[in-house]
Amino acid sequence: MMAEVTRKQRLSILGATGSIGLSTLDVVSRHPDRFEVVALTAHAKVTELGRLCLIHRPRYAVLENAENARTLAAELRSAGLATEVLAGPQALSQIAALSDVDSVMAAIVGAAGLAPTLAAVRAGKRVLLANKEALVMAGALFMAEVRRAGAKLLPVDSEHNAVFQSLPADYSGSMEDKGVRRILLTASGGPFRNTPLDKLQSVTPEQACAHPNWVMGRKISVDSATMMNKGLEVIEAHWLFNAPADKIEVVIHPQSIIHSLVEYWDGSVLAQLGNPDMRTPIAHALAYPERIETGVAPLDLFAIGQLSFERPDQRRFPCLPLAYRALLAAGSAPTLLNAANEVAVAAFLAGRLPFLKIADVIAAVLDRIPVSDLPDLDAVMSVDAEARVTAATYVGAWT
Repeated sequence: MMAEVTRKQRLSILGATGSIGLSTLDVVSRHPDRFEVVALTAHAKVTELGRLCLIHRPRYAVLENAENARTLAAELRSAGLATEVLAGPQALSQIAALSDVDSVMAAIVGAAGLAPTLAAVRAGKRVLLANKEALVMAGALFMAEVRRAGAKLLPVDSEHNAVFQSLPADYSGSMEDKGVRRILLTASGGPFRNTPLDKLQSVTPEQACAHPNWVMGRKISVDSATMMNKGLEVIEAHWLFNAPADKIEVVIHPQSIIHSLVEYWDGSVLAQLGNPDMRTPIAHALAYPERIETGVAPLDLFAIGQLSFERPDQRRFPCLPLAYRALLAAGSAPTLLNAANEVAVAAFLAGRLPFLKIADVIAAVLDRIPVSDLPDLDAVMSVDAEARVTAATYVGAWT
């Protein structure tokens, strides 16, 4: 009798040229018998996306604007590839919901990732969620669509993936039923954990992007430096695991070896450990519930020697309490928080806003715009737009 042949898992990768996208393709390339790349997307990196298309030969490629798409299409045709090149936000949602795609890696950074990720959810896909803003901006709407469509949501952020691994396999959203006391999200503390407070005013984008443990994009690196990244993850954890704000605690763990922990009522604390390499949570989500090889070096506890922990200093990291404030305010508050942060971080990276003013812009937007309900995606995007205009006004005032 012939052995049954398992069909390959077919993937769309949203944000293929970013750090998560590239790490995903690295894992996929190690298992050509398990995975098939159907679609790849990028914002504007024509050359990089073209190189990835030559290697992985997807059926579809998507770029933000039509001119770049025409350039890429011509290059791929000359190379003999039949890849169809599309352009624009609608195309992103289209390839996220393709009928012949099984799984979607949602790795577009920021608000731009919300619509295509939601499209994948509504199509009932297996969604590997690396875009935390989808849950921050529209958590209630997003999770309602997950339940309605029967989509499978697998967290890729190292912290949420660690929590997912540390919870019972049959966890369905009730901490009390499963004896869970609290969730502990670990944070490295970023590049300024020990920097004197009076030195933070003169921080440069290059310094803020020099993360001590992880290789990440510039926006996420700045979020790590302000600890807004962790604040966004607190909001994300609330929606992923149905955990109230007072049951989610942030712990600074400079070594980035313990990726998060779950504490139970019986005194047990379960944690997921590993070297700081995103291929581990990516591979876990790709192959779940199986385990596959990733190329990640084995963890050498003897070389590490010790693990340490600290409470976050809210004077040093004012963005963290702002995130808790937004979570507790609910409604549109997290959407306001995320939009204001994106505007402020972009201004900082462009040299138009001092590092310490990032939190001030966010606080000003939260103070200025009243919290409202978000019944649909149009309402989410309307609040997002209003927050961006308001944030830009404050950035201009401080420039």
